Amino acid sequence: MKAVAKDPSDLAAAQRLAAASTYYNAIMRTTCVATLLQAGHADNALPQVARATVNCRIFSGDSLEYVQRTLAEVLADPGIKLTQTRFGLESPVSPLLPEVMGAIERLSAEMWPGIAVYPVMDPWASDSVYLRRAGIPSYGVSAAFGDGNGNTHAANECLLVQSFIESDAFLYRLVKSLTSGVPADR
Repeated sequence: MKAVAKDPSDLAAAQRLAAASTYYNAIMRTTCVATLLQAGHADNALPQVARATVNCRIFSGDSLEYVQRTLAEVLADPGIKLTQTRFGLESPVSPLLPEVMGAIERLSAEMWPGIAVYPVMDPWASDSVYLRRAGIPSYGVSAAFGDGNGNTHAANECLLVQSFIESDAFLYRLVKSLTSGVPADR
């Protein structure tokens, strides 16, 4: 992770990290997944039409046009029609402000000594795109440690109870830390 986070990034390290974990792969690049498939009308008849909904989580810096062009190249079939069904929004990356990152790092060190803090692109969507487009830096901070089974956003989505309790305490303390100089009436 340290080699990938350097500028310039170590591409060989990124490839090793991506191969080691689907989660790590997803936080380092744009990902597109067929999330809904529809075809046919009967068990014993060939479908006349097939449709796939593809959900793309677009990495900062990749344009919508780039993603659509890449999908068309991967499909390599001019008979397949690509249609953007939801309006995708590009937004700037929020700057890693020292006061925000410092508070996150200090609190993480207090609660989980030795845990490294890295900024990443969450592989799940965020509504902060609207704030960032309006010029308001936005950060998604999670202190929820999973069970390692990759059950996030699955039919049996789960979170360890202790992780929920710790995450709640972390976020409460982080907000207090970041807002301690703000008048209460704001």
